[in-house]
Amino acid sequence: MRKSGEPELPERVSQAIRDQEDATERLIGWVQLSVVLVFGMLYFLSPKVFAEDAEFAPVPWALSIYLLLTIIRIVWAHRARLPSWSLAVSVFFDMTLLMVLIWSFHLQYEQPASFYLKAPTLLYVFIFIALRALRFEARFVLLAGLVAAAGWGILILYVIEVDPTDTMITRDYVQYMTSNTILLGAEFDKIISILLVSVILAVALRRGRALLVRSVSEGLAAKELSRFFAPEIAAKITATDQGVAAGTGEMRQAAIVNLDMRGFTRMASQAEPSVVMGVLAEYQQRMVPLIQKHGGSIDKFMGDGIMATFGASRPSQTFAADAMRALDDVGAAAQRWHAERGAAGEYCPEINGSVATGQILFGAVGDETRLEYTVIGDAVNLSAKLEKYNKQAGTRIVADAETYRLALEQGYVPALEKRTLPEVEVDGISRPLDLVVVSD
Repeated sequence: MRKSGEPELPERVSQAIRDQEDATERLIGWVQLSVVLVFGMLYFLSPKVFAEDAEFAPVPWALSIYLLLTIIRIVWAHRARLPSWSLAVSVFFDMTLLMVLIWSFHLQYEQPASFYLKAPTLLYVFIFIALRALRFEARFVLLAGLVAAAGWGILILYVIEVDPTDTMITRDYVQYMTSNTILLGAEFDKIISILLVSVILAVALRRGRALLVRSVSEGLAAKELSRFFAPEIAAKITATDQGVAAGTGEMRQAAIVNLDMRGFTRMASQAEPSVVMGVLAEYQQRMVPLIQKHGGSIDKFMGDGIMATFGASRPSQTFAADAMRALDDVGAAAQRWHAERGAAGEYCPEINGSVATGQILFGAVGDETRLEYTVIGDAVNLSAKLEKYNKQAGTRIVADAETYRLALEQGYVPALEKRTLPEVEVDGISRPLDLVVVSD
């Protein structure tokens, strides 16, 4: 779908642009329908100034034909993609119908052929040209302008040639304005105006199409890149006024959740790569939505580990309660997944998890070539160490007692009563901790 002068575009970008063009053609069809209905209403409501015994009234015929073909065009556009040839034919038909309508006025009003050259109906040419400008393709605007200019030229030539004894040409502007004579300069002005408007619109559309291609490309790129960030992080990046810079951060009260698959490293060293990646993908597809459901943001994937935050990227008054609710769902989902894979005779991973709360620093780290949003603080370290403690304690998910207490204060209601592990020694922590077992 690459147009002349455009760089080669990826297929997904080309498809996105085609989708926009299809939507534009549907819009053009509805605009055309609105125009013909308005014209029809104005025609039938306005007083008629031609003789009542006139044998030929072309306007109703022209409006009826145009209405019928517009409806066909709308139905076609909604059912399939309109081919380029049909758009070109549509341009020819629009302008031809208009020029034939203008030509017929001298018959309807029983006047010399030069009479129709003063018809204000010529202004409708610019409506048809503007309609083609709704689609970001200059060629159809230029085609509309050229067909209109050629059509008007033919009408001028008809006036000059229809009566060899009187070409109706004058050089007197006053006589031209007050009679059925024609002033060639005035008629050429109309042609030049049509062509200039078409060229100006075409240039604007060329520039606009370049912006469209760039916008679609960047939009799709941003959409793809946003998959590498939590939605809150992506929103923060796009909303910042000064741009993201390393070394900037904010202090927040937040909950840090860590998940990990027990025995995954051993399985990864023994199983086929496709099996390993399949298990990992299924694990993440099951757990990530549960975290996001309760307002959590994925900070990073670390092999089979998932680190998530609650209240870091976006301040929250219920960060601890949200984290506990998410872990309740994670625990239940992990047990179901374990049972399903066991029943199928497949590797049955155990999922460990932990949560800790406290003041953290949320900000961007890295250099000018690569940045990453992350969290730093005691709660981050504590959560990581509690996750590892599950193996020692034979538990699946644990939280420190302070986090559990805070979650209760924030409205968390446990489905089942939790058991506690008082004053346990956790590797890397200098003081004994009271822990709460979220899932055994």
